[in-house]
Amino acid sequence: MKSPGRERILIDTGPIVAILAPEDFYHQVCIDALNTINAPLYTCWPVVSEAAYLLRYSARAVERLLSNLDGTFLELLPLEKTEAKAIAAVMRRYEDIRPQLADAALVYLAGREGIETVFTLDRRDFSIYRVSRGRALRIIPHID
Repeated sequence: MKSPGRERILIDTGPIVAILAPEDFYHQVCIDALNTINAPLYTCWPVVSEAAYLLRYSARAVERLLSNLDGTFLELLPLEKTEAKAIAAVMRRYEDIRPQLADAALVYLAGREGIETVFTLDRRDFSIYRVSRGRALRIIPHID
């Protein structure tokens, strides 16, 4: 699954929405960051579902989201039903910050896949989450 010599990066809902919605406050920041990253970016269905919900007022943006799941921009990492308990455990571990399902799935996938970087606008929560051996995820982009 992992390409030798190339860092894999998870992408959260916020940057997906910002990239697909030119009126979003973080649109240009995310486009600039995207231009420095090798595609595809890795995500999962809970993130796609959350992004589609947030983009629901623009059928064109939702269409662009779904058409980009071909592995050139976004690649879906599979989640099996047997992994639901592990994702629920992540949610339980961080219940004090009330994580969304999408966040918990990304944290779980980071640990499962050995991915060390997440493209997110949610610095508050992702600076708290830990994966294997208490390791923090590297967060991009850097926002002042």
